[in-house]
Amino acid sequence: MTDGAPAPEAAAPPPAEEMKPGAPDTHAYEAEPPGGSDRGIGNFGGEGLARKARPPAAAPPPPAAGAPSPPPPAAAAPPSPPEPVGASPPEPAAPAPAEAPKQEQGEWDVVPVYYGTDRAQKPNAERLDYGSERGRRLELGRALVTVPKVHKVPSIERPWAIRVFNVTLYEEAEDPNRHFTMDEIKALSEDEFLSLVRERLGASARYKDHAFIFVHGYNTSFDYAIYRTAQISYDLKFDGAAFAYSWPSGGGLASYTYDRESSGQAEPYLKQFVELVTGKSGAKSVSIIAHSMGNQPTLQVLRDLRRSPPEGVRISQIILAAPDVDRDNFENIARDIQGLASGITLYAASNDRALTVSRNFYGGIPRAGDVPATGPLVLPGIDTIDVSASSMDSLGLNHSGYAENNEILKDIAALIATGTRPPKLRTPALEEITTGTGAYWRYPALRP
Repeated sequence: MTDGAPAPEAAAPPPAEEMKPGAPDTHAYEAEPPGGSDRGIGNFGGEGLARKARPPAAAPPPPAAGAPSPPPPAAAAPPSPPEPVGASPPEPAAPAPAEAPKQEQGEWDVVPVYYGTDRAQKPNAERLDYGSERGRRLELGRALVTVPKVHKVPSIERPWAIRVFNVTLYEEAEDPNRHFTMDEIKALSEDEFLSLVRERLGASARYKDHAFIFVHGYNTSFDYAIYRTAQISYDLKFDGAAFAYSWPSGGGLASYTYDRESSGQAEPYLKQFVELVTGKSGAKSVSIIAHSMGNQPTLQVLRDLRRSPPEGVRISQIILAAPDVDRDNFENIARDIQGLASGITLYAASNDRALTVSRNFYGGIPRAGDVPATGPLVLPGIDTIDVSASSMDSLGLNHSGYAENNEILKDIAALIATGTRPPKLRTPALEEITTGTGAYWRYPALRP
């Protein structure tokens, strides 16, 4: 029941979320945005620059692969003895073996994430940092996240650690060749923030002038919210502007009650952030992705936005992933936001353990992201997709399937890129299920 990455037990192999070893990434997605395929994912337009690890400072750089070795110092050659009369000419000397190619230094890409938060800053001598305390104001900034070339879709490769009762006994050193890392993080004024965003959007091509806003859920630290946004952006090959809103989650399994209240008090600051992105960033299309408990403030903000929609910008897609929201309340708000976006998609699952706990916490009332025995929530104007057969995260908790499953990520990529509806037209594997209240779609069960 965690959005963040929990610590592994001692002596266990690293879990996929924080500790999965890297593997080559083919990025072989079926869906491509209009304009054809662009495999140059390392550029990302504007600030997304590929960087290489520096060689050790103490040693001079080796010669490039295939370059001739420098000649030895000149020395006097001894005179050749005379050849015997009638001797056969000497055989040509065997060519010197080719120099083995040098191992190329590791590489990583840098993904910019533009953030808003109402978390309070916490002391950190090394960098700007945010904790779980409430700041009660909107702070803007930009984070530059390194993504290793060996990144495996859709993981977030982080150093593994051994922790007991929040005490770190051992933690692997960060390495941008193998891990997501925070290359830079900086708080910005509104003018500085908008200037960088407009520069990024001006360089966009695949997703021209498009932005998405990600709002995280329960049990999520600030850093993890930034890494998740960078991972989604990278895996979608998104060259528009990726925004993260991070409300002050407690970032722990025991913080459910605190998180529920904390997400609610964040609503006015999230509203300021969404209005800034939709009204001043220069984006012409904005998609919004809310996960888990992050749906609670997001839905309220969308309701307000529907009453006063932004001018000159299109709300493209609203993606509500595993919403931890009362079903009846969700249905009421869903009516109010009809017509705000080009499309609204609800991802739900029957095996989401976090939502099961939440349902019990709220007296057995199903959550909007549940799929109980009676079936998922089906509402007019919303495409409901049952991801029970595909929603599996690295620890089997089934609560982050929206980003930790390739099939779902492919569907989100196609949805944001093309807006194709109904879902089966963009993802043919989906099964259409007809009910008395309408149709929904589901991923087929895996065959043994």
